[in-house]
Amino acid sequence: QVQLVQSGGGLVQAGDSLSLSCKASGRTFSNLDMGWFRQAPGKERDFVAAISRSGAIAYNADSVKGRFTISRDNAKNTVYLQMNSLKPEDTAVYFCAADPTWGLSRSPNAYDYWGQGTQVIVSS
Repeated sequence: QVQLVQSGGGLVQAGDSLSLSCKASGRTFSNLDMGWFRQAPGKERDFVAAISRSGAIAYNADSVKGRFTISRDNAKNTVYLQMNSLKPEDTAVYFCAADPTWGLSRSPNAYDYWGQGTQVIVSS
């Protein structure tokens, strides 16, 4: 089992920055691919970013490319999502997720473990 505890989030204005963290326990963190997803009210859970277990490979959804950065610190068992130039359409509940298999998938179905979610609200 893997436990994921998220922190960060909140209410910001358009153009501001925000950082999310997700700390893992229960399994060797460096054996997990990690992802961030988000879900707006009434919508499906969408892929935001993913990073390989070593941190060597990372990629973002087109909607956040150039604004969001995923990173990880395996010594701290933590994955981060730095969000810059936030827009009102970034408003959602953000989830971190862990995948013990190889793949760096964009699909939420590939991830076995999920954080509790954290609200991000961007006002215009």
